[in-house]
Amino acid sequence: MALTRAKKTEKVKALAIELEHSTSAIVGTFTGLTAAKDYGLRKAIRGAGGSYHVVKNKLVALAGEGTQIEAALLGLKGVSSVAYTSGDPVALAKALAAWVKDNSEFFHFKLGIVDGKLLSVDEIKALATMPGKEELFSKLLFLIQSPAQRLATVINAAGRDLAVVIGQGVEKGKFAGAAEAPVAEAPVVEAIVAEVPAAEVPVAEAPVVEAVAAEAPAAEAPAAEAPAEVPAEVPASEAPVAEALVVEAVAAEAPKAEGA
Repeated sequence: MALTRAKKTEKVKALAIELEHSTSAIVGTFTGLTAAKDYGLRKAIRGAGGSYHVVKNKLVALAGEGTQIEAALLGLKGVSSVAYTSGDPVALAKALAAWVKDNSEFFHFKLGIVDGKLLSVDEIKALATMPGKEELFSKLLFLIQSPAQRLATVINAAGRDLAVVIGQGVEKGKFAGAAEAPVAEAPVVEAIVAEVPAAEVPVAEAPVVEAVAAEAPAAEAPAAEAPAEVPAEVPASEAPVAEALVVEAVAAEAPKAEGA
């Protein structure tokens, strides 16, 4: 049944909307394709994120005008079908190539297109052997993470080595010198303590008092009473020293009095 002009226009518009965002396509031809085989082919293409249509050559050329796959849809002859996608072209090629491998008597490739570049049949088969986007992303992620993992390993190893060295140093007592440094201050403190008595003024005044007592006149009796008043004028801390001087002065004058 021939399509009316209105139906053709409607089909072209609908197909043009589907092809608008497509970035890659594979065009093929088929003969003797059963309904079951056709269903299996469409299922494989949908699994790869693509769409599939049996098309009329002139209508698909009109629908593809202004799209990224336009070049592959021009001048088609014979029975044509097109599988297209806006996703991974490798996944689409793999799905088609795997299905065609088991059904080569029903389907054959014509040409393909990826990002505006036309592909021959051999190039479509080569595309099907390439790693897909997910596989490439996995490899790229591994390559990016590998240097970071090595750097982390080196940094961690340096920290562990430093901890081992410090631990061995502590065990062998190599850091004991720093802890014993305060002991060296003890002689300095002892030297200061040894010098303190020399600075006491009351002890240094004792010879001066003795010299004064020796120069006093031997015949003056009242001199014996004078020293008795010294304790009242001498500070409390010097009282024992003053009493000792009085006793010495009395003892020195006693023989002289007996001789007289």
